[in-house]
Amino acid sequence: MTDRNGNKAGADGEVFGPALIRDEDGVIDYDSLPDVIQWFLDYDQRVAIIKHPKVEELFQWKQQQSRQAGEDVFNFNRAEDRLAIGIIQSVAHNPTESELHAWIAQLLNALNQASNSTEDISSAYQLDMQEAASIVQEAQKIPTAMTRNDFLIDCWLETLCTAEVRVLGWLYQEFYGRPFRPDNF
Repeated sequence: MTDRNGNKAGADGEVFGPALIRDEDGVIDYDSLPDVIQWFLDYDQRVAIIKHPKVEELFQWKQQQSRQAGEDVFNFNRAEDRLAIGIIQSVAHNPTESELHAWIAQLLNALNQASNSTEDISSAYQLDMQEAASIVQEAQKIPTAMTRNDFLIDCWLETLCTAEVRVLGWLYQEFYGRPFRPDNF
């Protein structure tokens, strides 16, 4: 049984997961990656958070900071666009199992570092990230601009890396027939 979007679904309407299309020889149709990403944006909380207004505001802040710093960055309209392009580029630039494994491991390290940093700063300045209407506004409680900027960048990285790891981990398993584990290689 499938739901109205073509996703596998149980009798009670529960959605099981995205469908990565393969041809008759079992070769992955990479044109189905956007549909997989969209499935995660629609059904997976840890990926869908990228669409939350607080995260979107944070993303727009980060893009503005990058432009002001003179960085040569591509201007995305929305955070979810940045996520989708990042996932597609990750797959394209890491075409072997060992390369994709190494990339996911790097994302996990960045996620861990950003999470630890945001936790430490949130605690030190008694920031209430869950209840705050705006992450950018809540960060104004941090007295120094450098610490505040680093904190906001880490907040963005934590969200982005979490979402990317969720999707790339699922794709890794689909591509290579086994779940991603740090000790696979």
